[in-house]
Amino acid sequence: METPDFGIPERLARRMSMAEQHEYLRTRLTRRRTLATAGAVAGGLLTGCSESGTATSDRPSAPATATERVHGSVVAPFGRHLAFGADPKTQMRVSWQVPLAVKKPYVRVGLKPDDLSRKIEAEVRDLVTPALGGRPAYEQYYVHAALDGLRPGTTYYYGVGHDGFDPASPGNRSTITSFRTAPASPEKFVFTAFGDQGVSAEAIANDKVLLGQEPAFHLHAGDICYADNTGHGEKSDLFNPSAWDSFLKQTEPVAKSVPWMVAVGNHDMEAWYSPDGYGGQLARFSLPENGFDPRKAPGVYAFTYGNVGVVSLDANDVSYEIPANFGYTDGKQTKWLDRTLKDLRASDAVDFVVVFFHHCAYSTSKHASDGGLRAEWLPLFAQHQVDLVINGHNHVYERTDAIKNGEVGKPVPIGASTDPARDGIVYVTAGGGGKTLYGFPAGVKDSYEGHVRDRESIESFLWTKSQKEKSETVEWSRVRYTGFSFLSVEVETGTGAGAARLKVSALSEKGERIDHFEVRRGK
Repeated sequence: METPDFGIPERLARRMSMAEQHEYLRTRLTRRRTLATAGAVAGGLLTGCSESGTATSDRPSAPATATERVHGSVVAPFGRHLAFGADPKTQMRVSWQVPLAVKKPYVRVGLKPDDLSRKIEAEVRDLVTPALGGRPAYEQYYVHAALDGLRPGTTYYYGVGHDGFDPASPGNRSTITSFRTAPASPEKFVFTAFGDQGVSAEAIANDKVLLGQEPAFHLHAGDICYADNTGHGEKSDLFNPSAWDSFLKQTEPVAKSVPWMVAVGNHDMEAWYSPDGYGGQLARFSLPENGFDPRKAPGVYAFTYGNVGVVSLDANDVSYEIPANFGYTDGKQTKWLDRTLKDLRASDAVDFVVVFFHHCAYSTSKHASDGGLRAEWLPLFAQHQVDLVINGHNHVYERTDAIKNGEVGKPVPIGASTDPARDGIVYVTAGGGGKTLYGFPAGVKDSYEGHVRDRESIESFLWTKSQKEKSETVEWSRVRYTGFSFLSVEVETGTGAGAARLKVSALSEKGERIDHFEVRRGK
């Protein structure tokens, strides 16, 4: 049988824009897409999950190559995840996945779950992974819709669908869920953060406790899924694209209602996708577009929620330890960071500036500290008085004292308060999101709430530009916990004589508090 031609006739292609060519090809592919057997529906292939509702195995699904195309009604969306647009008060991005190509995807949205009258068209981003290491080529379909013109401080209900699958129909109404936009003016709220999650029972436990904090948004400081299990950013890395299917299903109970804001880590440099190994991230996530081109660096953006400005960075650009993408923005990210921090600090509406990224500026665990980050970004953090820095990379919880000019500016024991303008910046490694744990240097014991073991110094090291480990004796390691955990940050605005505060807590996957401290601004 002759192989079908999926190309565009040359004469037609010359008259079409790139967007029109993409739509032409997607439509033709959709028409030819078919299902292997009806039994695949009962087995969970089309719903993107197993019968038990847990994450499926990493084995790639069978390709849809049967002689009869399935109806859209049996292709169920999964893996819903939200993200803010540039303005969290009025913009939300809704993303999800479908196991097969679908026609005319959309989002229904409204102010009541039984009145989803507004219908917004969505975009399908088709991601094809070539055959790797004995695995066949693998195709995934990610869908995205931009919701603009929303009301601040408002709860919206939404459902996702496509031709043949309407979330408003009686059989699908259980898929309707909700989100809330940022308030018009600052008010008390909570956000959460961790890095290095992957797919595991501990990750699920963390997510359940995290959801109980009712966060306004969540920060994921890189190493999101671990489809690339090697993390060197090279084509020789071990890679399994179907791990993303499992991860998005695992994350959906939180991310379908809580904006899941991601930064990229070394395991998120997936060398099979251009540009710079980030084509997969561009397919899976829609993130704020506010100055730095997300098509070139999808993990670099900023947003303001209430009185907090949040900045996400791509540490792969400046990391001395893992050089695959070192310098790939040619200094543009650092210049953007300088401008962004300056603008946030100058804003009367912003009390706190929180920066998150993957690699550690200050840590004593397995990967220790990265000299590239210290050289490029820490002077800017100090200049613009950043209030809190959140990292991942090391699969532990570790928190510093306030650091000023590379030294302890003020000790910050558990339960203490600090003022960044006076004392320096606290750095938190929150790498206990769910991936296999690391430890601390030999002889260094955990020290956390209820189990404090003070020590004057720890022998650690710093990555240099030559990719060598330079020994250093550190005195800033205040809290250490070898366990799965996440950050919960309660934000308060300043009132009367009171200062604005970040009440930072670290919680284990069982909900036990292991650390807490305050960052204060103002009076």
